[in-house]
Amino acid sequence: MPRSAWCGPSAVRVNSLGKRQRQAVAASSAGLADAGPAGAGTCRAWALLGAGCVGLAVQLRQPQLWAWGAYLALLLAALIFLVALWRLGRRGLARSALCMLAAAALGFGWVGLRAAWHAQGALPPHWDGLELEVTGVVSSLPRQQADVLRFRFQPESARRADGQALALVQPLEVAWYAPPQARAGVWRDARQGAAVQALAPWPPKVRAGDRWHLPLRVRAPSGLRNPLLFDYEQWLWQQGVQATASVRQQGAQDARWLGDSGGYRLQRWRQAVRDRIVALPAPAWAGEPADVPASVQGDHQTLAQGQDPTLWQRSAGVLAALVTGDQRAIDQGDWQVFRSTGVAHLMAISGLHITMFAWLAMGAVGWLWRSWPRLMHAVPAPVASLWGGWLLAACYALFSGWQLPAQRTICMLGVWVLLRSAGLLWPWHATLGLAALAVLLYDPWALQQAGFWLSFVAVAVLLVLPGQGNGAGSAGVGALGGPVRRWGVVVAGRLRQLWQMQWRLSLVLAPLTLGLFGQLSWLGLLANLLAVPLVTLLIVPLAMLGSLLAACWPVPLEAAAWLMVHLLQGLQWLASWPMAQWHAPKLPWYWALLGLAGAWMAVGRWPAWLRLQGLIWLLLMLAWRPSPVPWGHFRLLALDVGQGGALLVQTRQHTLLYDAGPSYGGGRDAGHSVVVPLLQAHGLQPNALVLSHGDSDHVGGARSVLAAFDVAQLYAPAMPPPHWPAGLASVAQQARPCQAGLQWQWDGVTLAFMHPPPGARWLERNASSCVLRITASDGSSALLTGDIGRLQEQALRLALGAQLRADWLQVPHHGSRTSSSAPFIASVAPRFAVAQAGYRNRFGHPHPEVVARYQQQGVRFVNTADCGAALWQSSAPQQLRCEREANQRYWHRPPR
Repeated sequence: MPRSAWCGPSAVRVNSLGKRQRQAVAASSAGLADAGPAGAGTCRAWALLGAGCVGLAVQLRQPQLWAWGAYLALLLAALIFLVALWRLGRRGLARSALCMLAAAALGFGWVGLRAAWHAQGALPPHWDGLELEVTGVVSSLPRQQADVLRFRFQPESARRADGQALALVQPLEVAWYAPPQARAGVWRDARQGAAVQALAPWPPKVRAGDRWHLPLRVRAPSGLRNPLLFDYEQWLWQQGVQATASVRQQGAQDARWLGDSGGYRLQRWRQAVRDRIVALPAPAWAGEPADVPASVQGDHQTLAQGQDPTLWQRSAGVLAALVTGDQRAIDQGDWQVFRSTGVAHLMAISGLHITMFAWLAMGAVGWLWRSWPRLMHAVPAPVASLWGGWLLAACYALFSGWQLPAQRTICMLGVWVLLRSAGLLWPWHATLGLAALAVLLYDPWALQQAGFWLSFVAVAVLLVLPGQGNGAGSAGVGALGGPVRRWGVVVAGRLRQLWQMQWRLSLVLAPLTLGLFGQLSWLGLLANLLAVPLVTLLIVPLAMLGSLLAACWPVPLEAAAWLMVHLLQGLQWLASWPMAQWHAPKLPWYWALLGLAGAWMAVGRWPAWLRLQGLIWLLLMLAWRPSPVPWGHFRLLALDVGQGGALLVQTRQHTLLYDAGPSYGGGRDAGHSVVVPLLQAHGLQPNALVLSHGDSDHVGGARSVLAAFDVAQLYAPAMPPPHWPAGLASVAQQARPCQAGLQWQWDGVTLAFMHPPPGARWLERNASSCVLRITASDGSSALLTGDIGRLQEQALRLALGAQLRADWLQVPHHGSRTSSSAPFIASVAPRFAVAQAGYRNRFGHPHPEVVARYQQQGVRFVNTADCGAALWQSSAPQQLRCEREANQRYWHRPPR
């Protein structure tokens, strides 16, 4: 076999061929692989790439990193071994297998070496939680969310309270929460003098490139860990952030602005452009927005209140995100509309925007280049247009924040430009494979990102499934004459191509969307047919042109905002349709792969029987459901919601939610960010919701849950309205009172309330907590206690005696010293005691004395701050699964 067969795909220099030869090469490139030895070489190159990706994927599952020297040794050994096998030049299955093994070791060693190098900048463990005085520079766009300001901060110097200097060099993700005095409108404005108390609005005027002195509490990256949900620690690792920090409330008045550092000019320019777009006033010619149906329900209801005066500002926020990449400028209600209609990918800087910009830039550079004959003599216009457009697209990606989707797109475009400018015509699959290799060499962790798979599959669809014919679209305009007919033929052809492209993309990407996000927009095809050309061809170009000319001619920017207003209204109308968005359990990867193969067969140019087979595979994928709970048993999941409570109980055909997590402030709550997404990812519909008592750390997320689901039964203690948070008092008053003696059965499982007693009226919220006992058919049981104290524990012991025993116990009041008395623990005698508490919470929960009481009685004590979400099943009462232990990766905070 020739060595070139192992060097990659069959590359042909197009410029050296005649016209017919080029046509033959183009025709042969449309297949999956060329015939003959060169085609075999292509297959072997793909096999090596696949093996390298397998090694990469294995490394990404490592719970802990090795020493960087071990990865370097493995990388060098695999490289030497692969070169030796290649030079051997012998055929054989054993040689091919060894080459693939060496390629897998190469992928493993490369990613491991990158990860070990990156991990050297991690925050030392003994620095976690330190309070420091830090001087540094704001290195990113500040992003405001209600009462918190977030920005990236590059330290220059750091000192402890005792004056000891520390070598803090890690970039910090800083959260500056509004202190009480700031909410009152009074804080120290350093620009007016350190000794002057001045009235200043929140937030402080923080700009990219500013140098600040901040009192910070630094922490190692830590996030909530729940199955199938967003991994915040992984996201920070991918962003290169090794530490987080918050401005200390007690020292916020000591924050000092030290002037402009002169650095981060690009970020400062982006911030100025973003602020100018967000503050864009509505022109008189734009008129009033048309009425929008007020029947819309859900999180996006605020957008459907007729002539919404904030609609123009929200549209300007979308434009700011499209131009500068600041997605936080988009209102959360608008994000819900975009997700419901399947156009969320258009409202952020994505590969589509970068590619469209590159296409326009290449055309403009080519036109300008041809206007200067001298330049054409130096560099041919086609080459200049390719590289000039690519460089301008790279500049746009940099200006938009150099986010990961933009980086992937620039890598892919770079590979394509390199091949085209070299006069090489490769098969589509070879070009795509080389682009994937370039992306993974640059960013190995892209393999874990949904955008990586969606981007490459979408590009493959566009490359391998071109439009089928061009004449059918012109039938309707054949009777017209002259220019009208010609324009009609062109427009009809373009519309037909757009339709073919969109329905194929929607069908092929559906299995990936279900596997990655667990949801599907039935209206995505229709919404994208409207939004894709409008956003990419009109709104984005006008917004970018208007951003450059805003100071002297704001009309393009105003026109872009006007178009966005009407697009938002149209999308809002679509989102108001029943079942606009369908949620299903997230598919395992092998089921998603089956559906992807079926969709590929269904849309391709295959025989009819093969297309039918693809549709059958798609239907099989849609029919998949997780394994059900055995009859007479239940699953219990203690969610990781921080400092608060939320427990999910699942029988074979029913689901109960006990509490809905805390309110985080700034309009955020655990119901919206944890509980609802988790229920949707598992394909669950809560049949009952128990609000154990009125504390916001237990019921702060209830409104989000009730807005997302129709809950058939609601239980809550009988408490006066002042004992409930705002907005929940009326809901709690309509709930069925939880009281001792109330019980029912679901699928052979008994659920019974043990507390409070009938007719009881409590003056203290914790004392009125609903205590729920859940018993399986074989006697395995769990006791959910809310925030009861020692007096309620004693009452339960005296009233129930041996009936209080349970295998699983929710630690009362998060492990406070006022609960979990030794007699109560002895009466319950659980195998596991689970405390739901926040990592390094300010209350010190669970208290060490409480932990010691449980451990002294042989109970395994579990804290969700260390364990993550804790899963227990009555069918296996001796086992408990911690999310942090089960899916530990080297970028995660290690479990304790």
